[in-house]
Amino acid sequence: MADGVNRFLGDSIGRTIIKLIVVCLIVGFVLAFFGYTPNNIVGSLRYHFYDILHNGFDALGDIGNYLVLGAIVVIPVFVVLRLISYRR
Repeated sequence: MADGVNRFLGDSIGRTIIKLIVVCLIVGFVLAFFGYTPNNIVGSLRYHFYDILHNGFDALGDIGNYLVLGAIVVIPVFVVLRLISYRR
């Protein structure tokens, strides 16, 4: 099983953990240099997630409005056309 884990990670577990810690420290330093904090990043992701959900449901509401608006015109025309063709 250890061979499968090592193959998945690309190296031994210990070396992979050390590499990840070093990369996390470097990326954290760069992000801190530009003024990012964990709260900024998590808050921004949460805001964008909620914004996508909100706009997505608004789009679904718009689709429902379009459906009803089109049905107001299409259904009566369909019924009239069916009645005309039924008489023939």
